[in-house]
Amino acid sequence: MAAKKRTRKTKPVEKKRQRSVSNTRWLPWIGGAVVLAAVVAALVILRSPSSNDAPSGPDVSSTPDAPSTRDPSSTPDALSAPDSAAVGKGDTEEISFERLAGRWLRPDGGYILEIRDVQSNGTLEAAYYNPRSINVSRAEWQLEGGRLRVFVVLNDINYPGSTYTLIYFPDQDRLAGVYFQALQEQNFEVFFVRQE
Repeated sequence: MAAKKRTRKTKPVEKKRQRSVSNTRWLPWIGGAVVLAAVVAALVILRSPSSNDAPSGPDVSSTPDAPSTRDPSSTPDALSAPDSAAVGKGDTEEISFERLAGRWLRPDGGYILEIRDVQSNGTLEAAYYNPRSINVSRAEWQLEGGRLRVFVVLNDINYPGSTYTLIYFPDQDRLAGVYFQALQEQNFEVFFVRQE
């Protein structure tokens, strides 16, 4: 009788071992599926727009030249529409297109717009740095509404057709206007100050 009890006790133990061995065959497959699901979830989270990408501006680390924050005190008063009384013939005559030439700094990110060789026919040479040189495919100026307007098109990696449309404000000696960030198809109010 003792022999029978031993065989009965060993049989259930052997079956349990067989079950656990058969279950471990699936562990690599299950582990791989869990890792794959985690990678896919991480990619989806990283590629989806975050709540911080509201019209106030995207994160600078992910988007070239986009302002990191919208601080109302950093936006110049010059961005508001000029007084009709302030823009008269006298102002137009006083503004010289040569004043556009110089090295201009965008304080919110350290970007540099260098304007050289400003011609009376509306052409100019421009260079843009962030901090490396970014290809400027087109740069021009024109007199618009009694103000000098500068238009610059950037065409480079991460800058596929991004543009600056800037107005020169002689009383503040700054360029202010709109930066169109082509990757996210968003406009941002920006300004440049003359670098000494």
